Amino acid sequence: MNMAFVCRIFGINTDERFMEHRRRSTSLAGIITALVAIGIFEYRNIHDHIWSWDLLSVALTFAIIKLTMMAWYRFTD
Repeated sequence: MNMAFVCRIFGINTDERFMEHRRRSTSLAGIITALVAIGIFEYRNIHDHIWSWDLLSVALTFAIIKLTMMAWYRFTD
């Protein structure tokens, strides 16, 4: 008998590969979103000479959460 982790999502049996793919795609989506926010912030700063505090706060929030979670996993693993 296969002892793979199986869970049910929307009535579909899934295994650990699905969960790992979901984790990776969510992480990549967060990183790309932060990079786009930084890019738009820099464009508005260089081109229009306007600081978009909302975009800067998104980028800084991402950086703080990412570094905090990296430290958490490093010291608790």
